Amino acid sequence: MNRRRGATALTLVCAMSLLAAPGLAHAAPKPKAPRSLEEVRKEIDSLYHKAAAATDAYNAAEEQADKQSAQIVALAKAIVAGQGKIERLKGWAGAAARAQYRAGGLPPEAQLALSDDPQQFLDGAGRIRQGEKATKNLLAELARTQDDLQTYTQKAGDHWQTLEANRLKKEAAKRQITKQIAEAKALESTLEAKERARLLQLERDAQFKAQTAWLDSGVLKDINSKASEQGRKAVQFATAQIGKPYEWGAEGPSTYDCSGLTSQAWAAAGRGIPRTSQEQLRLLPRVDVKNMRPGDLIIYNKDASHVGMYIGDGAIVHAPRPGRNITIAGAGSMPILAVVRPDA
Repeated sequence: MNRRRGATALTLVCAMSLLAAPGLAHAAPKPKAPRSLEEVRKEIDSLYHKAAAATDAYNAAEEQADKQSAQIVALAKAIVAGQGKIERLKGWAGAAARAQYRAGGLPPEAQLALSDDPQQFLDGAGRIRQGEKATKNLLAELARTQDDLQTYTQKAGDHWQTLEANRLKKEAAKRQITKQIAEAKALESTLEAKERARLLQLERDAQFKAQTAWLDSGVLKDINSKASEQGRKAVQFATAQIGKPYEWGAEGPSTYDCSGLTSQAWAAAGRGIPRTSQEQLRLLPRVDVKNMRPGDLIIYNKDASHVGMYIGDGAIVHAPRPGRNITIAGAGSMPILAVVRPDA
């Protein structure tokens, strides 16, 4: 028994010695180096950029859903009208059958054959041909209306499926937007007031640096085109919104997102344009940067996730991101993807 206890004690001592030996003990995790404010700024920018891309997806799905809803309403009206027409055609067919029954149940051809009056025979023959044509036309119209009704019903079903798909896209985009904005706000909330003020200054410094580099390229000396009449009205509308908050998915009048501002500004100028920055890029004519004029739209980032309106003198008006208000900024303060012209 004593030998067994001694062996156990020796084992424990050896084990403790091994654990305490240099290189064998578990090293304590090194504390993470504190991130610089510039790193925090870049992470926040990245989160808001992802939110902007998701906002564009949300707006696109919403626009498509609106179109599908309008088409479903139009098809529903066409279905109701078609059903009413079928009822009327059936009513006329029933009236013709009842008239034949009241005439003794004999078909017009038999009644004509029994006539002794030659003139009545000739008149009757003409009426029979007219009646046959009318009956044939009635049946053909009934068949066409039934086919149309079937087509309208099929199309309505297809549109309902598309509408549901767009609803799911909207919900997915909404979740993504909410997640990214919440993460960005949570990250900002960890900063003290002085750090938040410094963060804003870093943001402005980065924009100033990019704008200065853009201007130093000499691009502005080639940009001297004047706004069109519609472009001038669009600029007036957009600049009148300065100071209003950014809100994703908003099209005014009190809040806007980036493409909500540009699309509403051009609507106020009398020209409807696509709702999202990606569709504005895809569907509007492009112009060279050196040829842009006030009212033109500048699409930013590789994924076309942001848009601003050029107002002249190397500046844009835009709705930047959540937590910021509509403001004027340098046209080259962000990576320019393309310039498009709504009234080309």
